[in-house]
Amino acid sequence: MDTIQQFDKVMALCRGVFLKKMGDYGLSWRIMRPQSITDQIFIKAIRIRNLEINGFSKVDEGIKPELMAIVNYGVIGLIQLTHGASIHTGYMDENEALALYDKYLSMTKELMFAKNHDYGEAWRSMRISSYTDLILTKISRVKQIEDNLGQTVLSEGIDANYMDMINYALFGLIKLEFMGE
Repeated sequence: MDTIQQFDKVMALCRGVFLKKMGDYGLSWRIMRPQSITDQIFIKAIRIRNLEINGFSKVDEGIKPELMAIVNYGVIGLIQLTHGASIHTGYMDENEALALYDKYLSMTKELMFAKNHDYGEAWRSMRISSYTDLILTKISRVKQIEDNLGQTVLSEGIDANYMDMINYALFGLIKLEFMGE
């Protein structure tokens, strides 16, 4: 399989989890402010790092579900940045949420292919633990931008950082799913 096929396959896995969670919980995530979503991604990335360092888990879930959660929370973050949090989840229906999910995941995929072209698929030679560290670095940057009320002088905004986190998580999923890591 080539990168496009691998990317599409792991994106479909994440989308499937998003759909099942939406079936279980509805649009309860609409209540979350972007800062809370950043913190959710943070705890998922910290758990991955702890699993990488410790080599075992006391909760019967591995790295793969946490990477899928980072993808899905990243997309939710992009939706919330644009549409805002709402204490009333009824302001968006599930079809609209899924259409937005697909839109933002597609935009993220386009960004990955542009960067992948420029970097020559360097991600394939990286370790999953490096993706974890890069995700944690991006989270730290997002928290700083959030503390600065979304303002940057020279750097990319929160949305670009969310997209990078999603792509690093997708790279990790590809390595786990197709490259035996």
